Amino acid sequence: MLTIGKLAKQAGVSNETIRYYQRIGLLRIPESTQAYRYYQENDLERLLFIKRAKQAGLQLNEIAELLALDGMQDKQRVREVIKNRLHEIQHRIDELQHLQHRLSTWIDECEHSTNANCPILQALNDVTSKSD
Repeated sequence: MLTIGKLAKQAGVSNETIRYYQRIGLLRIPESTQAYRYYQENDLERLLFIKRAKQAGLQLNEIAELLALDGMQDKQRVREVIKNRLHEIQHRIDELQHLQHRLSTWIDECEHSTNANCPILQALNDVTSKSD
Protein backbone atom coordinates (compact mmCIF):
# COMPACT_ATOMS: atom_id res chain seq x y z
CA MET A 1 0.00 0.00 0.00
CA LEU A 2 1.27 3.42 -0.98
CA THR A 3 0.61 6.94 0.25
CA ILE A 4 0.10 9.65 -2.36
CA GLY A 5 3.69 10.80 -1.87
CA LYS A 6 5.13 7.34 -2.46
CA LEU A 7 2.82 6.79 -5.44
CA ALA A 8 3.91 10.10 -6.95
CA LYS A 9 7.58 9.33 -6.41
CA GLN A 10 7.37 5.86 -7.96
CA ALA A 11 5.48 7.19 -10.97
CA GLY A 12 7.66 10.27 -11.37
CA VAL A 13 4.79 12.75 -11.10
CA SER A 14 3.69 15.29 -8.51
CA ASN A 15 1.05 14.83 -5.84
CA GLU A 16 -0.98 17.56 -7.56
CA THR A 17 -0.90 15.61 -10.83
CA ILE A 18 -2.42 12.64 -9.03
CA ARG A 19 -5.09 14.85 -7.46
CA TYR A 20 -5.86 16.40 -10.85
CA TYR A 21 -6.23 12.97 -12.46
CA GLN A 22 -8.58 12.03 -9.64
CA ARG A 23 -10.69 15.17 -10.14
CA ILE A 24 -11.14 14.43 -13.84
CA GLY A 25 -11.83 10.74 -13.27
CA LEU A 26 -8.65 9.15 -14.64
CA LEU A 27 -7.64 7.80 -11.23
CA ARG A 28 -9.81 6.55 -8.41
CA ILE A 29 -9.90 8.27 -5.04
CA PRO A 30 -9.09 5.62 -2.46
CA GLU A 31 -10.97 5.28 0.80
CA SER A 32 -9.47 7.08 3.78
CA THR A 33 -7.93 4.87 6.43
CA GLN A 34 -7.28 6.92 9.56
CA ALA A 35 -5.47 10.04 8.30
CA TYR A 36 -4.21 8.61 5.00
CA ARG A 37 -5.49 7.38 1.68
CA TYR A 38 -3.66 4.28 0.56
CA TYR A 39 -3.09 3.34 -3.06
CA GLN A 40 -2.65 -0.14 -4.48
CA GLU A 41 -0.24 -1.49 -7.08
CA ASN A 42 -2.95 -1.25 -9.77
CA ASP A 43 -3.18 2.50 -9.07
CA LEU A 44 0.54 2.77 -9.85
CA GLU A 45 0.11 0.72 -13.03
CA ARG A 46 -2.76 2.96 -14.16
CA LEU A 47 -0.78 6.11 -13.38
CA LEU A 48 2.19 4.79 -15.35
CA PHE A 49 -0.15 3.96 -18.26
CA ILE A 50 -1.40 7.56 -18.23
CA LYS A 51 2.16 8.90 -18.09
CA ARG A 52 3.31 6.72 -21.02
CA ALA A 53 0.23 7.66 -23.05
CA LYS A 54 0.92 11.37 -22.47
CA GLN A 55 4.55 10.86 -23.50
CA ALA A 56 3.22 9.26 -26.70
CA GLY A 57 1.31 12.48 -27.44
CA LEU A 58 -2.18 11.43 -26.41
CA GLN A 59 -4.59 13.94 -24.91
CA LEU A 60 -6.24 13.24 -21.56
CA ASN A 61 -9.65 12.66 -23.16
CA GLU A 62 -8.09 10.06 -25.47
CA ILE A 63 -6.35 8.43 -22.52
CA ALA A 64 -9.66 8.28 -20.65
CA GLU A 65 -11.23 6.57 -23.64
CA LEU A 66 -8.42 4.03 -23.88
CA LEU A 67 -8.66 3.30 -20.16
CA ALA A 68 -12.37 2.59 -20.58
CA LEU A 69 -11.78 0.12 -23.41
CA ASP A 70 -11.04 -3.57 -23.13
CA GLY A 71 -7.85 -4.18 -25.08
CA MET A 72 -9.00 -7.66 -26.05
CA GLN A 73 -12.51 -6.73 -27.20
CA ASP A 74 -12.00 -3.18 -28.48
CA LYS A 75 -8.81 -3.44 -30.53
CA GLN A 76 -10.44 -1.70 -33.49
CA ARG A 77 -11.55 1.27 -31.36
CA VAL A 78 -8.07 1.52 -29.81
CA ARG A 79 -6.60 1.71 -33.33
CA GLU A 80 -9.15 4.37 -34.29
CA VAL A 81 -8.22 6.54 -31.30
CA ILE A 82 -4.53 6.27 -32.18
CA LYS A 83 -5.14 6.88 -35.91
CA ASN A 84 -7.19 9.99 -35.11
CA ARG A 85 -4.43 11.30 -32.86
CA LEU A 86 -1.84 10.61 -35.54
CA HIS A 87 -3.97 12.54 -38.06
CA GLU A 88 -4.20 15.50 -35.66
CA ILE A 89 -0.44 15.44 -35.11
CA GLN A 90 0.22 15.35 -38.86
CA HIS A 91 -2.15 18.29 -39.34
CA ARG A 92 -0.28 20.24 -36.66
CA ILE A 93 3.07 19.37 -38.28
CA ASP A 94 1.75 20.71 -41.59
CA GLU A 95 0.64 23.93 -39.87
CA LEU A 96 4.03 24.32 -38.21
CA GLN A 97 5.86 23.76 -41.50
CA HIS A 98 3.69 26.47 -43.08
CA LEU A 99 4.53 28.83 -40.22
CA GLN A 100 8.21 27.96 -40.53
CA HIS A 101 8.13 28.84 -44.23
CA ARG A 102 6.33 32.13 -43.57
CA LEU A 103 8.77 33.19 -40.84
CA SER A 104 11.80 32.17 -42.92
CA THR A 105 10.45 34.20 -45.82
CA TRP A 106 10.00 37.23 -43.57
CA ILE A 107 13.55 36.93 -42.26
CA ASP A 108 14.89 36.67 -45.79
CA GLU A 109 12.84 39.69 -46.91
CA CYS A 110 14.07 41.67 -43.92
CA GLU A 111 17.73 40.82 -44.56
CA HIS A 112 17.54 41.81 -48.23
CA SER A 113 15.17 44.75 -48.03
CA THR A 114 16.39 48.20 -49.03
CA ASN A 115 13.22 49.76 -47.66
CA ALA A 116 13.61 51.86 -44.51
CA ASN A 117 10.62 50.17 -42.91
CA CYS A 118 10.83 46.67 -41.55
CA PRO A 119 9.07 44.26 -43.95
CA ILE A 120 8.12 41.97 -41.08
CA LEU A 121 6.28 44.72 -39.23
CA GLN A 122 4.71 45.85 -42.50
CA ALA A 123 3.40 42.33 -43.10
CA LEU A 124 2.02 42.12 -39.58
CA ASN A 125 0.35 45.53 -39.94
CA ASP A 126 -1.09 44.79 -43.40
CA VAL A 127 -4.85 44.41 -42.87
CA THR A 128 -5.26 43.14 -46.44
CA SER A 129 -2.91 40.17 -46.05
CA LYS A 130 -4.28 36.72 -45.36
CA SER A 131 -3.84 35.36 -41.85
CA ASP A 132 -3.67 31.76 -43.11
